[in-house]
This record gives sequence, C-alpha cells and structure tokens, in this order.
Amino acid sequence: MQVLNQQFIDNHWVASRGERRLPVVNPTTEETLAEVTAGHPDDVDAAVAAAHRALPAWQALSGAERAAYLEGFAEALSRRRDALVRLSSTNNGKVLAEAGIDLDDAIACYRYYAGEARRLDARQGQVVPLEMEGVEARCYHDPVGVVGLITPWNFPLVTSAWKLAPALAAGCTAVLKPSEVTPLPERVLAEIALEVKLPAGVLNLLHGDGEGIGAPLASHPGIDKVSFTGSNRVGEAVMRAAAAGTRGVSLELGGKSPILVMEDADPEQAADWVMAGIYFNAGQICSATSRLLVHRDIAEPLYAALAKRIDALALGDPLVDGSDMGPLTSARQRDAVLGYLAIADQEGLTAVRDGRRREMPTPGFFLAPSLYRDVPVTSRLWQEEIFGPVLCGRSVADDEEAITLANASDFGLAATVICRDKARASAIARRLQSGTTWINSEQLVLPQTSWGGFKRSGIGRELGPWGLAAYLEVKHCLIPA
Repeated sequence: MQVLNQQFIDNHWVASRGERRLPVVNPTTEETLAEVTAGHPDDVDAAVAAAHRALPAWQALSGAERAAYLEGFAEALSRRRDALVRLSSTNNGKVLAEAGIDLDDAIACYRYYAGEARRLDARQGQVVPLEMEGVEARCYHDPVGVVGLITPWNFPLVTSAWKLAPALAAGCTAVLKPSEVTPLPERVLAEIALEVKLPAGVLNLLHGDGEGIGAPLASHPGIDKVSFTGSNRVGEAVMRAAAAGTRGVSLELGGKSPILVMEDADPEQAADWVMAGIYFNAGQICSATSRLLVHRDIAEPLYAALAKRIDALALGDPLVDGSDMGPLTSARQRDAVLGYLAIADQEGLTAVRDGRRREMPTPGFFLAPSLYRDVPVTSRLWQEEIFGPVLCGRSVADDEEAITLANASDFGLAATVICRDKARASAIARRLQSGTTWINSEQLVLPQTSWGGFKRSGIGRELGPWGLAAYLEVKHCLIPA
C-alpha cells in the first residue's frame, strides 16, 4: 500500500507537516489503495511562498512561451492515456469508457488554453476607440497573481484542467488542492510539471482535506484568488474565508437540472438522452438532469422505455468490458443517496424503479438507478441535489408549464430540451435559467463554450475565453495622443 505523505512544492516532493492520514479506497473492491496525508497549514504557507517567488518570471513570459508548456501537458497526458484511464476508474469507480471521455476532455482543455495564451499576446496593448480627441487608451490583461485551485472527486484531471490550464495561460502561478478522495490520478500533474521543465513554483500540488489544506488555502493572505468546485455548503465557506482579504472567487457549485421532453419527441430516442443525462458517472455529476418534465401525452411510453433501459444496465467492475455503471465513489456518497431513497419512502413517492430492489455486486459501493414519477414539487427529492443515480419525473400539460417548473429551482447550472421541432426547442431553451442548455443531445462539454450557472449554481464561468478572463485583471493606460 502506498503512503502518500509528501507535497509537491517548488518542483520538489517534500514531507508534509501533517500527521493525520486518510485512506484512499477502491470503491469497487472496498480495499485501501493508499494512505494520503491530510495536510497542514504549514504546507500551504510553503506552497504559497513558492508560487509568489515564481510569479514575476512566469508572468514576464510571453503567452506563446507559456503555451508551449500547456502543449507539453496535453502531450504528456496523451502518452499516459491508457494508464490514467485505468487509474481513474480504479480510484473513482467510473467505467473505462467514461474515464476515457474525461481524459480526452482534459487533454483538449490544455490544448485549447495553449491557443488562448498565444492569442492573449495579440490582445495586449490594443487601442480602445474613444470619442474624446487628444487622448489614447490602450488595454492590457495582467494575471490575477497566485491562485488557489480546489477540485472535487467526481471528475479527476478534468476539473483540475479547467482551472489550471487557463490560470497558467493567463500568467498566474498556482496552488492546487485535488480531492483527498481521488488523489491518485492528479499526482501525474506534478510528474508532468517536472517532465516539461515547468519553472519551479509555478505549480504546487497539495494533498489534504478541508481542515488540513482547503480552509488554510481559502483564507491565506498570500492567495489572490480562489477557484472552487464542489458543494454549496463548502463553497459558501470558501467565499466567507476569501472575503476577509477581499480576494476574488470563482465558484462552480450545485445543480438540480431539468430535462424537458415534449410530446412530439420520439420516446425511444428521448429515453436514451434522459438516461445519459442522469446515470452517467452513476449520477455523480453537477449537471445531472435529475428533474424530468415530460409532456403528459408521451409520459407513459417514455417511462416504459426508461424502465426497460434501467433494467438492462449492467452494474459491475468498471475495469471489465460490459459494465455500464460502476459503484459510487465512496461509501459516504452511497449512504447519502440511500438516505434520499429513505425520504422517498417517507414521502410516499411512486417508484418506477427502486435501486434498492435490485441485486447489487458485492463488495463495492454499488447502487442501481432509481426512477420516481409524479413527484410533488414539495418533495425534497425534487428540490435538493442528490448527486447519485436518482431521477424524479413530473408530467406537464404544455410548454409554459414545463418552463415554469424548470425555472422553479434554487439552481440554474444546466438543462436539456428534447423536441422534434427545432425552432420550438430553441425558443424553450432561451427561456430557461441555465448556463448551458442542450437541445436534442447528450451532455456535450467543449473547451470553447462556457461552464457555470445561474442562481446558487455558482459565481463566474469556466472554459472558453471566459475561463481565461477569470484569471486576468483588465488594465487601461491613458496617455495624450
């Protein structure tokens, strides 16, 4: 068993000052893969100091020079693709095909921001058109500074790429805290940093939990901005901690996303898209379309098609061909989802399929998909993010009711519209309060388009040019013409 008691600081692995260790568990076998340090505030101090030392030289590089390092990250991940896919599946529990999609997403992100770094050079010093004569204004974009990046456990290497790639492209230096639940894939980033000869201190990677690393990082006076992806509870704590120093924050938080199926949709095709939207990664995805709003004229055939597909899903070892769904990532998450199924019993919800009624593989933190229909909008399962393979459905009479119910949520991260009439589907989508809306599609996430949401789903956007802007300060210089 590995003992991961070192932190990557200033291009060196150094012993953590933390004495606590945390188990890293294979969710399929329930075996302990490793023990990882819980971290210590002194680790944060050392990493932030290293990032500050590295900042002036890294900031002084051209965007093209920084782009070469980002291309190096993409190429290094590509060379390790097969090994990292298996490692991610082993540590996270997602099936190999899903882990492969994740890694390709990360690679594409580093390549995209290499291009954005080059384009940043051309934007520096652009003349701003003015109405006043005798004055010239030029616009520049400077890095925010030293950034703290905190990532979740459900998408190893993906969410770190969404943060680290634009931060480095902008000229920031970084202290990255990956999840203590899935630390194994993320360690490769330190290995790659050494391989591509990234200057010392530009990337510092700290293992640990919220107490040892997360909270000290969010409140550290040497951090200029914090970017956090995770739960609303922790995100709000991060925001409070950052407020003490008036530091910037980007927050990608929860979701309770709707999927709208209108009466002209093909129920079989719609069922495929509904399944992909909620049961991918065992439902452990912030954009999971967990609220089904189906037109009453198509409800019965759609529920029948969904039930058939749920029954056909093969739960099993994610490393084995033929497995459609692996375990949930941790016992804690499985138990949290089981808690919601118990609430469904208390509320008297109507189950089309109950994940507890199916025989599950053992060992492992497996839980089969659940589907409830005619769920009241007052139900906790309808209102709260479950973060597991649970879908709640309601019938609607028309577009207006569907849109009203879709928007009646504290969250606004994503949505899907399934409607054969593309013009009608687009009109519905434009009225939804969501950062991303898919029309007649599975959940495509591209580096060129933004990611983030309305309301309690967070603050700011990742990906696209907006992701780069999150790590830049805008500066104008005005001089006599």
